[in-house]
Amino acid sequence: MRRFYASTENFDGQKITLAFEESRHLRDVLRLREGENVQIFDGKGKEFFCEIIKIEKKETVLRIIKKVSPTTPESDLDLTLAVALLKGEKFDLVVQKAVELGVTKFVPLNTKRADVKSKDNEKKLERWRKIIVDATKQSGRAKLMQIEPPINFNEFIKNSVSQSLDGENLLLFAERDGADFSTIKTSEKITAVIGSEGGWE
Repeated sequence: MRRFYASTENFDGQKITLAFEESRHLRDVLRLREGENVQIFDGKGKEFFCEIIKIEKKETVLRIIKKVSPTTPESDLDLTLAVALLKGEKFDLVVQKAVELGVTKFVPLNTKRADVKSKDNEKKLERWRKIIVDATKQSGRAKLMQIEPPINFNEFIKNSVSQSLDGENLLLFAERDGADFSTIKTSEKITAVIGSEGGWE
């Protein structure tokens, strides 16, 4: 079953309107037609079985037939993944895989030893959000992973510790001298931090 994303503001009673990009994909790439059925998720965890009732140049209108369960249920673990920025398309792949693994929130980090520094943040965020939507459709999730603008490592740590219980659910990963996973206390909410290729400062 083909799946599409529509934000909650595009829901109106029993009707859903797909925005331009999703409509273009439905019409021009998949060549779907009025009367066919698709599934729509709202990015908040809900999914609906729908009928296409009108396809136009800039939007598509669908009728909700029934609410359905997402193909892939959300994990009980509320996982925030903070990752040092990587060169080129490597970071795009990390964002995609984070969605597929069920990460709740993703934070790009500026770190001292990383080979790349963030610039054109708005443009990058726009690209990452598109990757998130596409990966969510493919993985069967109905909830979009949140993504934050890139942030400096020191500021991120300060914010994370102040928001958690003395940093008890904050895990920093390193290639050497790291603790075995069995020593980590389980929690329903964890922030995992992945360092840069040059290691932690």
